Amino acid sequence: MSSILQTTTRPTFWRIGDVGKALFYYLAALAVIVFLYGVYNRVTRYAKGSEDPFERLDELPQRTVAAAQLALSNRKQLDRDTVAGVMHAFIVWGFLTLLIGTTILGIDIDFYRPLTGESFFVGQFYLSYSFVMDAMGLLFVVGVGVALWRRYGRKLDRLHDRHTSREDDLFLGALFVLGVGGYLTEGIRILGTSTVRDVSFETVSFVGWSVKEVLVMAGMTPEMAAGAYPFVWWSHSLVALWFVAWIPYAKPFHMLSSFANLVARDEKAGVRLPGVPSDASPDEIGPSDIDDFSWKQLLDHDACTKCGRCSSVCPAKASGRPLDPRNVILDLKRYREERDAGGEDVPIIADGGTSVIDAHTMESCMSCMACMDACPVDIEHVTQFTEMNRRLTEAGEMDEHVQDAMMNVFQHGNTFGDPERARPDWTEDLDFEVPDARDEPVEYLWYVGDYPSYDERNQKIAQALARVFEAAGVDYGILYEAEQTDGNDVRRVGEEGLYEMLVEDNAEAILDCEFESIVTTDPHAYNTFMNEYPEFEACEWGEDDVFHYTQVVADLASSGALGLAGTELDYTVTYHDPCHLGRYNGEFEAPRDLIRATGADLHEMPRNRDDSFCCGGGGGGLWMDLEEETKPSEERLREALEDTEAGAAVEKFVVACPMCMTMYEDGRKTGGYEDDLEIVGVTELLAEAVSES
Repeated sequence: MSSILQTTTRPTFWRIGDVGKALFYYLAALAVIVFLYGVYNRVTRYAKGSEDPFERLDELPQRTVAAAQLALSNRKQLDRDTVAGVMHAFIVWGFLTLLIGTTILGIDIDFYRPLTGESFFVGQFYLSYSFVMDAMGLLFVVGVGVALWRRYGRKLDRLHDRHTSREDDLFLGALFVLGVGGYLTEGIRILGTSTVRDVSFETVSFVGWSVKEVLVMAGMTPEMAAGAYPFVWWSHSLVALWFVAWIPYAKPFHMLSSFANLVARDEKAGVRLPGVPSDASPDEIGPSDIDDFSWKQLLDHDACTKCGRCSSVCPAKASGRPLDPRNVILDLKRYREERDAGGEDVPIIADGGTSVIDAHTMESCMSCMACMDACPVDIEHVTQFTEMNRRLTEAGEMDEHVQDAMMNVFQHGNTFGDPERARPDWTEDLDFEVPDARDEPVEYLWYVGDYPSYDERNQKIAQALARVFEAAGVDYGILYEAEQTDGNDVRRVGEEGLYEMLVEDNAEAILDCEFESIVTTDPHAYNTFMNEYPEFEACEWGEDDVFHYTQVVADLASSGALGLAGTELDYTVTYHDPCHLGRYNGEFEAPRDLIRATGADLHEMPRNRDDSFCCGGGGGGLWMDLEEETKPSEERLREALEDTEAGAAVEKFVVACPMCMTMYEDGRKTGGYEDDLEIVGVTELLAEAVSES
């Protein structure tokens, strides 16, 4: 290596002295001890929570890699808010690079040099190191600057709430001071050492060099820089060491807890819910104490960054219901911290405002999972909300309308309270006989569901699908009066015992038949049959045996079995993604393929696919009478007519869910849209197109 490269480095601990260096190491050790003690306290606090019902730490290396990929890609941060995603990426990448760079320097100073008598922090390595550190540090400062602008300049609503505190201000301020302080320290060092060595190679540190040039223009001499350097260096170092020690005790801890949350996440969180232990007494069902939450749920509370993404997409909050997903999580966290500090015990959830979470807040949840889909750190809101609903159920504080629906299910097997023998009455208006799967083997056992069986409007959906099956020559059959409600929403309002009874009864009826696959009309049934029923011993089918009707019919259409040319209809339509079909289970294409196969002109609403806006019927919302500023169904119909490219030209609002049909037919009336557009099912469009062909 040439002599010029050998001298291409920078002095470390310049003008700090041996005493100062020893003091720095003492303070660094103290900061690390305080940091580790704080982390230890956090981890042992989580251990006081209950055991989690799902595997969280199995295949830990794979989980860690997947979490790192998600965290470093900033994929969820980029969703819905590109500026925030890029901002966060700059901060994360910059912070990690600066952390790694500082660690590399420490390894050289404290290990490599004492062991070898040489330094690798020289020459080409130093030049590359300096350039990368300056470049990534600049991204870090820019990212923090954008964060400050969004919070204090633009004052984004979702960043300011009752849980916003001085801690948030201090966190952002500390990051900015660390980033800018590092460049100031570098610029002063370059200027101060310029009289005793050639610093021309330091131009690779382009930001630090620019700071040096600004200081020179401001009148600072090398002698002045040399005199100021110890003060600037110590100021920067003390802020950095304080920040390290502060991490486990305040908002910076989300840097660790959020990553841990990604590692421990359940890929099916919310889609499938945990059961209740068979030996649990009524008082043990649902959380009555903060430590009744699992360790993972306590980690959820600490992982929350207060970003407000969950709140900004929550249809319950948008409609004026008393639910803010962020506040529920942070209220539970604050209660835990206050109680650990000696505060009084209060119920976790109850009616009347005496608890941490009010009953009406949980009743407002639609179980749409928009909050979980939006959360960048995979907090599992819906699972916790359901468990709190279970506590309400066991305490006898369930909404009276939901209680009525549950009583109907218990007595009659359906939420309408109609006789079981009336379930197949919808078949009587057809000019063919719907096969009985109890009497003959079938390829597809069609689970019709409550609303297509009993609700007059949705009966047309079932009849249309039956006609499509007949036209395509599908080998199918139904259970007739042996069918009971699927229980998906029974479970989500907290009636776990009733849900388990339904699983046993439906599984028995289904397994008495000979079939190859199950097909459902309702996405809610599709979800629970596919993701939850197989976890019970009574069931003998798996995920791959269950389909939503759009998936089956889309295959029929693509194979030519429906005889569609794609020109049969010329309606201008939009399509609403049902939560349980789209966001829950990732099926977005089949319904769209079917709509296009009819020849209809499909125009997307801005909130579509994963970002779809709930109709308001999930989580028991269909059975409740809630006070709302604007019904979710009304807001969605407004979006269809005002925010699509076709605008008021949209003739038909297409749905693939019976509950959505019910909610939107109601919203069309209450919102004054009866003369503006028609609510139709995918099956109705198909049946019309098939008849035209």
